[in-house]
Amino acid sequence: MDSNARESPPKKRRLGEEASDIIPATDLFLRCANLILPWLNSQELAAVSRTCKTLSLVSKSLTSHRSLDAARSFENIPIPFRNSVDSHPYAYFIYTPFQIPASSPPPRQWWGAAAGCGSESTRAYLDSVSERRRFGVSLVDESGEGMCGCQCERCEEGYCKCLAFAGMEEIANECGSGCGCGSDCSNRVTQKGISVGLKIVRDEKKGWCLYADQLIKQGQFICEYAGELLTTEEARKRQNVYDKLRSTQSFASALLVIREHLPSGQACLRINIDATRIGNIARFINHSCDGGNLSTVLLRSSGALLPRLCFFAARDIYAEEELSFSYGDVRVTGENRGNKLNCCCGSSCCFGTLPCENT
Repeated sequence: MDSNARESPPKKRRLGEEASDIIPATDLFLRCANLILPWLNSQELAAVSRTCKTLSLVSKSLTSHRSLDAARSFENIPIPFRNSVDSHPYAYFIYTPFQIPASSPPPRQWWGAAAGCGSESTRAYLDSVSERRRFGVSLVDESGEGMCGCQCERCEEGYCKCLAFAGMEEIANECGSGCGCGSDCSNRVTQKGISVGLKIVRDEKKGWCLYADQLIKQGQFICEYAGELLTTEEARKRQNVYDKLRSTQSFASALLVIREHLPSGQACLRINIDATRIGNIARFINHSCDGGNLSTVLLRSSGALLPRLCFFAARDIYAEEELSFSYGDVRVTGENRGNKLNCCCGSSCCFGTLPCENT
């Protein structure tokens, strides 16, 4: 080896070459962030946003997108969050348009931009939503026994001869998989999803509330109460947990107990729907002591094992008007009044506390 030979100095990179090396790495980082961050809940997203400026920008964009549609494209129209009272841009929960079996722990759900790095699982779930709504059932009696479907082959436009209330104003029948009619039948209104303009508004006292974003005519379908279907034992366990959480922090549960009654008035079926972790926009409907502006209807679709609780406009509801209904008549009394929840409905007949009963 020539002793006079010198080692060549490292070649200096030009500015353009340095940039070309950095940009692909940054692009890869952003792609990964856009794939992962939509799976995070609001607390996790807030923690990630504090790690670096890039993730802070991605998180900010994702938060803005989430506030535009609480329904995450599962409904026919977006249902935005609106908040002018504090710094909470949206409420995080897992969205389902219909009743589902209880899930523990709750699943992850993609909640990101509709375009770009989409989620195949979300698209598959959307397909299942469309399919379930077409048949109008969530839990189906596959044996065929007890399926009292109608015999109509095709309903006339705007009219279905099978449309009938079951002798009580609060219980109705709807065509389903046991019927000969199709998805365009006029007696499948609730199976077509939400079709009225709604928005979720933040209130200083009540928290999140569901509001009309358009004129809603009397009798129009609003939504059903969707969430996890629980056994009575599981419902009682969860309610005990929720009561403890509420005693130590600001916590609101959305566990609803529904009882179907016989004409004699005796309860024959109990349904427990928990929308606290998994539910739809009905979880934001507040109580009103005067009965509110919504009618609750237990609706049975032929072929379904269980009825669904659906909300309809009890009267004309105007834009910017809050939607509400009565949670019930039973209230905590005597030595149990320490567990009471204050009512903020503001009606002239307000009792001051929310309806509550032992689960």
